[in-house]
Amino acid sequence: MGEQGSAEPAETANPHKTIKQTKAAEAAKGAGATGARKTAQARPADAARPRKAAAARPESRLALVRRARRINRELADMYPYAHPELDFENPFQLLVATVLSAQTTDLRVNQTTPALFAAYPTPEDMAAADPEALEQLIRPTGFFRAKAKSLLGLSAALRDRFDGEVPGRLEDLVTLPGVGRKTANVVLGNAFGVPGLTVDTHFGRLVRRWKWTGQEDPEKVEAEIAALFPKSEWTMLSHRIIFHGRRVCHARKPACGACPIAPLCPSYGEGETDPDKAKKLLKYELGGQPGQRLRPPTDYPGRPAAPLGATASLEAAAPLEAATSPGSAGSAAPVEAAE
Repeated sequence: MGEQGSAEPAETANPHKTIKQTKAAEAAKGAGATGARKTAQARPADAARPRKAAAARPESRLALVRRARRINRELADMYPYAHPELDFENPFQLLVATVLSAQTTDLRVNQTTPALFAAYPTPEDMAAADPEALEQLIRPTGFFRAKAKSLLGLSAALRDRFDGEVPGRLEDLVTLPGVGRKTANVVLGNAFGVPGLTVDTHFGRLVRRWKWTGQEDPEKVEAEIAALFPKSEWTMLSHRIIFHGRRVCHARKPACGACPIAPLCPSYGEGETDPDKAKKLLKYELGGQPGQRLRPPTDYPGRPAAPLGATASLEAAAPLEAATSPGSAGSAAPVEAAE
């Protein structure tokens, strides 16, 4: 009897103690749940973070297409006014401006072209230009000797082979001096309404951050991104991505905490995630600064840029990312525009 009694569990021997322990455990559990809820409420930014577990799993092709198209829709909501940021009035002006935008910014081109087009309004005029006079007009855009050679060559080709008109076919455009596939797509998409993808440095950087492609070669990037979207979306998709790259998703320090597509971005956290600090990184109209065009579209919500020679403070108010292609800064020949 004594051994049986000593083997009896302590809980049975003291039922009051069991009840107290049970209540204490329940209270602790409740406190933990309440604390977890308070912690979750105190960190609303967490909702914007991509789920690590989901990111660790390989993304199916269907999931990639859906995510890519959702990002495009989010960007369309954010930039309903997205547009080409070069000032132009006709296909010839856009072609010239795009060639000039190599290794510089669209703002600098826009500040330079008014005098250029006043002096040489047509391909025939530019083809007959004095090379030194042309060089001096485009000097602010950099690499002016190589660019002048390209402008003289393409103007002569337009005069001699295309009756002074800019052709509306990619295969014709890429035969012009200084014109590559990217420049041709800019002209086709914005002067002729022919859909095309503009794979510049911003476009390439963002689509790789979003894991839409792992390619580095612009033509391979173009092919892979084109396969994700209907052809009708290509031109506006390019504008939206370039807008986002210039304003939010910068090369050195992306403004992750101010990005509307953070929940869809597998590279979230590469930049500043604090919303207040990220907001200070925003550029152009999102940062309360002038845009790149002297004559922006009527629906553009920001301020026009200042003309060349205006007060330096206006120009300094619009910080710009350097537009260079890796390994091309020392090249004598113009490369395709990075901006």
